[in-house]
Amino acid sequence: MHSFLLSYKSSQVGYYKFGSGPKTAFCFHGYGEQSSSFFFLEEYAGDQYTFFAIDLPFHGSTRWKEGLVFSKNDLTNIIHLVLEEYGIRKYDQNITLISFSLGGRIALCFFQSQPQEVEKIILLAPDGLKMNFWYWLATQTMAGNKFFAFTMKHPGWFFGFLNVLNKLKLVNASIYKFVNYYINEPQVRNELYKRWTSLRKLKPNLSTIKILIKQHKVQVRLLYGKHDRIILPARGKKFCKDIEEFCAISVIPSGHQVLHEKHIHDILPALLN
Repeated sequence: MHSFLLSYKSSQVGYYKFGSGPKTAFCFHGYGEQSSSFFFLEEYAGDQYTFFAIDLPFHGSTRWKEGLVFSKNDLTNIIHLVLEEYGIRKYDQNITLISFSLGGRIALCFFQSQPQEVEKIILLAPDGLKMNFWYWLATQTMAGNKFFAFTMKHPGWFFGFLNVLNKLKLVNASIYKFVNYYINEPQVRNELYKRWTSLRKLKPNLSTIKILIKQHKVQVRLLYGKHDRIILPARGKKFCKDIEEFCAISVIPSGHQVLHEKHIHDILPALLN
């Protein structure tokens, strides 16, 4: 695999290219991860796919200088620029979108904007099928975003509140550990604020997406962890309703981290079939 930096506006967007197959796939990683999460796919499908894995704003090697805004137009422009860089015309072949967790929201937004360019969507424990109330409050309202910024700088009250919820068993252990892990240091909290806020405009409209899936006959494959307490399989089952002809869901014995080489035998059929 090879790493590259794409100049976009005032920013540098990091991405990897790996595999040498005739089909094209774009990969979108989860929160706090980077595009290298998908490297293991090369060994199993690199003869059939050429993969492009992009680091999202404030992740990996991407240096985002456009303020705390990353729009659908930015996403589309970056993907098209990568295709042009390698002489791949966007209408020569439809592409596959592979995503994990946060990346699911990114993939769905690109499909909503450019459905005619997509052949298949693979969603691994995807975000985007339901907006979390706290995320909505922190990113979609002015007052909530200001309070979010304040809390990331002065988190004492929040830790106390979270501990009370945990003792009262009003928050499950997985979410308690997840939240503590991601806000335990000042730098981590600063990154959380920038990442959440910058991606706030990427909001897939599920009703529109389901209509587009049927219109363009796009295959959608969802993979969930049976023991995932962050993103529940029930969301995927609800999404598949009324588009069963194109949408299939699998639930495997895993937690949230389904993007892992040990699950390749569950991921590969979605990619190759």
